[in-house]
Amino acid sequence: MSSKIEEYTITVFTENRTGLLTRVVGLITKRHINIESLSVSKSSIEGIHRFTIAVMLTEDRIRKLVSQIDKQVDVLKAFYYTNAEVVHQELALYKVPAQAFFESKNSEQLLRAHSAKILSMEPDYIVIEKTGHQHETEQLLEELREIGVYEFVRSGRVAIVKPMERLNNYLRSVETQFNN
Repeated sequence: MSSKIEEYTITVFTENRTGLLTRVVGLITKRHINIESLSVSKSSIEGIHRFTIAVMLTEDRIRKLVSQIDKQVDVLKAFYYTNAEVVHQELALYKVPAQAFFESKNSEQLLRAHSAKILSMEPDYIVIEKTGHQHETEQLLEELREIGVYEFVRSGRVAIVKPMERLNNYLRSVETQFNN
């Protein structure tokens, strides 16, 4: 087992129960683990929700943490993945001053270079959208600071695992055991 700290993506599958997010987050933070990113949404299976949590840990600590999450009531199953095992993105929105944006000589090239797009143009500001990894959204933020940034917000990580979703296999095995 490696003692090297790496970024891991945890996926937690649950029913939609009040207070479960608080319990899962509490379980992580009471172990003094910083959550780098957190997003929650419906999953591909009807009635099941998915938490996607990014953390920086050693392999030993991630195994123990996922095991503890897995034991929570109302958690169907939890898994962890390395960055090599997931395809992930974040969405970032930037609100910049309209006049400064239009007066900038390189604003169009900046958007093209970062594959960003304009979502809204108002008299006082422009809202720009960028989808990418955290370092990419941060890089655009740094470059936009030259013309000014009124607001910046980034979503949590959303991720799809490269191997087939383990939850489907897990649920099938539970169903098979239940029917036998």
